[in-house]
Amino acid sequence: MTSKQDISNKEYKPYYDLYLNRVSSKTILFEALEQQSELIDFFNSIPLDKHEFRYEPEKWTPKQILQHLIDTERIFVNRALRFAREDFTELPGYDENYYAEHCFSNQRSMDDLLEEFKIVRSSSILLYKSFDNKVLTHTGQASGGPFSVRVIPFILCGHQKHHIHIIKERYLKK
Repeated sequence: MTSKQDISNKEYKPYYDLYLNRVSSKTILFEALEQQSELIDFFNSIPLDKHEFRYEPEKWTPKQILQHLIDTERIFVNRALRFAREDFTELPGYDENYYAEHCFSNQRSMDDLLEEFKIVRSSSILLYKSFDNKVLTHTGQASGGPFSVRVIPFILCGHQKHHIHIIKERYLKK
């Protein structure tokens, strides 16, 4: 099974080191995807009065951050699906701030958002279980750089850890 240490820096843009550096080199593919309980436990621990809190006027709320994690997973796993199926059409990036403005997450309950996250993550896990080792090495272009199928779960794991860290530092210490 693929671990983070198997991944070459040719499989992703250097920008994603920000997230990959948050993941242990010993982490294997399914550990990266199955760390959903960390996220669920963390968001369940956020006090209700902080769910829609902004530490600065234009910053996202924790609910928007959770929706951002869900949206990003959907987009990145769609990239993995396309590359796994040998559709190597170059894929565009997306404007995460525009998505956050138009996601309506602050009108939803935290429980509803967490349920959506669980379903999306379960779907991602099932998709990755269908891939063989050859498919994991397929690499396509998205957002102006390379992405291998196997690097995506590690990016998603580090992305999740990054946002949990941001919430702890900027939302919950005030």
